[in-house]
Amino acid sequence: MVETLIRTPVYQQLNAILRSLVSTPEFPLGSRFLTEREIAARFLVSRATANKAISNLVSEGVLEFRKGMGTFVRGHRLDTDLRALISFTAQAQAMGKVPTTQVLDFRLQRAEEAGAEVAQALGLAADEPLVAMTRLRLADAQPLILEWRWMASGLVPDLTREEVGGSLYSLLQERFQLTIGGCEQAISAVNLDRDEAHHLMTAVGAAGLQIRSTGYLSDHRPLWHERTLYRGDGYTFINRLGHVARHGGGAAQSSSVISSL
Repeated sequence: MVETLIRTPVYQQLNAILRSLVSTPEFPLGSRFLTEREIAARFLVSRATANKAISNLVSEGVLEFRKGMGTFVRGHRLDTDLRALISFTAQAQAMGKVPTTQVLDFRLQRAEEAGAEVAQALGLAADEPLVAMTRLRLADAQPLILEWRWMASGLVPDLTREEVGGSLYSLLQERFQLTIGGCEQAISAVNLDRDEAHHLMTAVGAAGLQIRSTGYLSDHRPLWHERTLYRGDGYTFINRLGHVARHGGGAAQSSSVISSL
């Protein structure tokens, strides 16, 4: 499809149009952007004008140039400190972004339906009930986190779908009077499958960070188990390590805890 520009100056029109394409379904964060040749053909402008428009968007921080690879839509990352439990809602707000949550699924099921990993993590017998939910977390309408979470229903009686559309921290502490003691987690790099990429509005096979974690109350009872996918271009994880372990006698001291609550 050929798109034409109808007003002058041409470079200002082109800049505005290209800027409007960024972060749309056609060009989500982290994706490869149009080349100089493609811009010239699509908008019927010279290669020099196309090059100037790309350079302007790179200087604005909208695009980034990767040597030998091309130009990509630049992601605005959220910095996350791994040394403490951090609320996604509070974190996004602190960075001047508007957090929202889409509840994709919410149900009550038996532990055996959730699988052995979940039942074991929560210490539940096969026939005991739990709450299962799937949530998509967004900042400024940009999806960043896809989360599957299970909680022992006895600890959150009468929990509703509508209630989990925001920060679970506030909900658990204020409505259910639960004191969160921390969580244990395992972090791994993954490539997003088709369904995951669809929800996170990125390319199939794009890099992501997967976190499997179990959260505990202050008395060490398990409260939740979750599998969470973070867009690789949407997050920077920050940590500070302690002393260097000697003679293989143990890992450097570090507290690495995060949650999308």
